[in-house]
Amino acid sequence: MRTARALLAEREGVYGVLPEWIEAVEPAVLKATGAPAPGDLGGEQLRRWGSSEVWRLSYGLRSVIVKRGSDTQSTEGTAYERYVRPLRLPAPELIELVHLDGAVLLVMEDVGRVTLEQEPSLEGFLAAVDLLAEIRSVPVDGASEFDADRLSDLAARVAEGRPEPASGLVERVENRLRPAVADLHRMVRPRVVHGDYVGKNLVTDGRRWTPVDWPLTYLAPQLPDLYTLTREAVALGHDRDHLVTRYCEAAGTDRTLVERQTLIGGCGFTLRALAWVIEEGVHTVPSSKDWITPLLDELDGLLDQLP
Repeated sequence: MRTARALLAEREGVYGVLPEWIEAVEPAVLKATGAPAPGDLGGEQLRRWGSSEVWRLSYGLRSVIVKRGSDTQSTEGTAYERYVRPLRLPAPELIELVHLDGAVLLVMEDVGRVTLEQEPSLEGFLAAVDLLAEIRSVPVDGASEFDADRLSDLAARVAEGRPEPASGLVERVENRLRPAVADLHRMVRPRVVHGDYVGKNLVTDGRRWTPVDWPLTYLAPQLPDLYTLTREAVALGHDRDHLVTRYCEAAGTDRTLVERQTLIGGCGFTLRALAWVIEEGVHTVPSSKDWITPLLDELDGLLDQLP
């Protein structure tokens, strides 16, 4: 039920087009922006999906990002508590966290108005590679959260949800991907994975780049983040070899190992994306059903590259 205050605010034009849930984080927003009252705030909607809504609220030159996440997007607060804050990862400062009606509301530092998706320059992709090497250089305590069993579970869920186009998927994952993942886990300690390391989640203020949107973060030795970043860069005409070479130099690691981590990470990324689309995306983002066949084809190509 809408509160009397919210109804009054709407009638008086205090919130304008802003959603009612922003009222729950109003004190933190006013303090961070210095706005005297809610009616003095400017609002710009940056994104609205079924499980995520993002706004920029501003007063003069000061602004914050306010997010509401549900379903898979509701875990960003946990990611900040477990990884981002204690490991001092390059991410926006979390100013306020509120749980409300099965969702999480976050007030965050505004780290810039331009994304790598909007301005996909080579310099931006190279900066993103350097940031990724920085994130992966941070030692962490804890076991991998994306091992062979997790991959087998994802493959089973995808096959169950789409039995015809996913025919034979479980067998291929068990016979080819599972041994490769198990072997990698014996060789490499887990590090932080952002989980959605793509252009729309890399933001610049003109001076520095910052990864945003951390709800899918986990620990693993794989490199899905490098896979998704170079995948996008290649689609835009950039040279993959240049980016991977830059990563190896920045991380001080072996090229053969990085390629192996990236390939296995790509398999995990496509499986995870397929499971999300089939189980959630088709309901929250109906157009995502068109991603299923291309993702299955992409996964087939990656599995073919495994030894």
